[in-house]
Amino acid sequence: MSTLERRALICGASRGIGRAVAETLAANGVRVLALARDPARLDALIDKLPGQGHRALAVDLNDPVALNTSVEAALADGPVHILLNNSSGPAPGPILGASDAALLRTFEQQLLAAHRLTQLVVPGMKQAGWGRVINIISTSVKEPIRGLGVSNTIRGAVASWAKTLATELAADGITVNNVLPGYTRTDRLAEIISERARRTGESIEAVETALRAHVPMGRFADPAEVAAAVAFLASPMAGYITGINLPVDGGRTQSL
Repeated sequence: MSTLERRALICGASRGIGRAVAETLAANGVRVLALARDPARLDALIDKLPGQGHRALAVDLNDPVALNTSVEAALADGPVHILLNNSSGPAPGPILGASDAALLRTFEQQLLAAHRLTQLVVPGMKQAGWGRVINIISTSVKEPIRGLGVSNTIRGAVASWAKTLATELAADGITVNNVLPGYTRTDRLAEIISERARRTGESIEAVETALRAHVPMGRFADPAEVAAAVAFLASPMAGYITGINLPVDGGRTQSL
C-alpha cells in the first residue's frame, strides 16, 4: 500500500501529542481524520495540515452514540488504515481515594472508546490486508507512577487489551502497539506539575527540576518526538512489530 493511499483516524488531535501525530502523518502524505471535542481547534488544525483530504470530527469519546455516528459517516468515504487511540488522562490523586465515578469515566474514555473505534475500523483494515492500531498510554504500565492512581489502573487495562488484540489480528496484517510517553510538554504534564506544586507547597520550577532529575536525558520530550515513534509504528517499515510497549521517555523507565 502506498503512503498516499493511507488514511488515519487520530483521537485527541486538537492539541499535544495527538496534534503532533496529525501534523507528522500529514507531512508523510497520510490523509487525516482529526477527532476531538473542540471544533474550533480542529478547524485550525485542518487548515494548517499539508496535503488534501483531511477532515475534522468534533465528537466526545465519552458519547458512544455520537462517536459511532460520526466515525461511521467518515468510513463511508473509505477505510481507515491507521487508528491512534489517544485521550487525556484523569485527574491526579491516590487510588484509595478514587471514586467509582472517576474509575468508570476513565474506563469509558480510555478503554471502551478505543475498543469501539477499533471495532469500527478493523473490517476495512482486514479488507485492505493492512492496518495499524496504536495506543498512546503511559510508562505507568511498566512502573506505576505515584499520585496517578486512576491512570495507572486503567492504562494497565488498555495495555492488556492491546496485547490480546495484537494476537487476534496479527494474521490479518494488522499490528497493535502501545507508545508510552514519558514527561512530555503537554497540558497534561502542566496539570500534573501544578497539582504536585499545590500539594507540596513547592514552586512550579522546583517541581519541574525534580521531575527532570529522574530523566537521564535531563529534559522533557517535545510532542513531535512522541509523534515520530508513532509514525514509525504506523509505517510499512514496522510491519513485523506487534504487541509491544514502546517507551519514549528519555530513559526514565528503569525496567526492561
